[in-house]
Amino acid sequence: MHSPEIFPALDDETSLQLNTDGELRHLLTLKGFGRGMLTELLDEAEQFVSRPGRKAIRSRSLAGRTVANLFFEPSTRTRASFDLAGKRLGADVLNLDVNTSSRKKGESILDMIYTLQAMHVDVMVIRDASAGVPAFIARNVDQHVSILNAGEADVSHPTQGLLDLLTIRQRFGKFEDLTVAIVGDIAHSRVARSAAQGLQTLGVGELRLISPPSLAANSNEMPYAKNYDNLALGLRGANVVMALRIQRERIADLDGIPDGDEYYRHFGVTADRLRVAAPDVIVMHPGPMNRGIEIESALADSPVSVITQQVRNGVAVRMAVLERVSRIMASN
Repeated sequence: MHSPEIFPALDDETSLQLNTDGELRHLLTLKGFGRGMLTELLDEAEQFVSRPGRKAIRSRSLAGRTVANLFFEPSTRTRASFDLAGKRLGADVLNLDVNTSSRKKGESILDMIYTLQAMHVDVMVIRDASAGVPAFIARNVDQHVSILNAGEADVSHPTQGLLDLLTIRQRFGKFEDLTVAIVGDIAHSRVARSAAQGLQTLGVGELRLISPPSLAANSNEMPYAKNYDNLALGLRGANVVMALRIQRERIADLDGIPDGDEYYRHFGVTADRLRVAAPDVIVMHPGPMNRGIEIESALADSPVSVITQQVRNGVAVRMAVLERVSRIMASN
């Protein structure tokens, strides 16, 4: 039996992301980015948003480059959108999951990465259930290779954070004076952490984290946010409500975690419970949705829902990030 690899957290994770000229080389986290960088990425993503019913926007900016999507954890939306993003920019795209990789057979992750480098892979998109994997790889790849974090344990999901920010900006045109409420399993959510980091940087008026006590984040983790264990109080006056599913696959001990019916009774986001929110409220969800548990099915399909807009923006954001890191490749 092979011993599991250990990937310790790195204090300099944020410093790995930019090269000496301040250009984006890796995208590992939204933590540490300034308002300028986030705004530039959102502006660039906006240029790739394909309107419904029209042809998808395409470019040849990654022609001759190879993007490898390395997903060691299940994914639908993120994997599909990175696949489409790479192809719409003209890249060769390789999709690899744990069931088709030698890592399952005991090969170290670095041996696998070095093999892909030898095949002239330029960008590696990484999703892994272990914390620290994207930064560990970023520290060990060749100078011309870029690493993009597509979901790291419960730590970070930066492109999801960017698409959430873009969706909010499209509706409101700003972040100041907005009240954003994130509802659900905050403790185990990489989505909540990345969204919170981006919202804080862009100056959100108020950020609220609403959850049962057993699913609340550490009180010191996001000190700029207000924590609630009462849904009605947390939703009062909110402009944006993001529902999250319970990350049962990340919870070692489920004792004290509410079951589906109990959770829906107290924390399910419904049209009736949104009556206390702002009149212009929008509802978000990163997916996959558990209808009738964290969100009312009719609400998810209602005019106040921007969930399909989030999915559409996901392709645009990933196109923008891929094109951004390709600028460094061109200079190598």
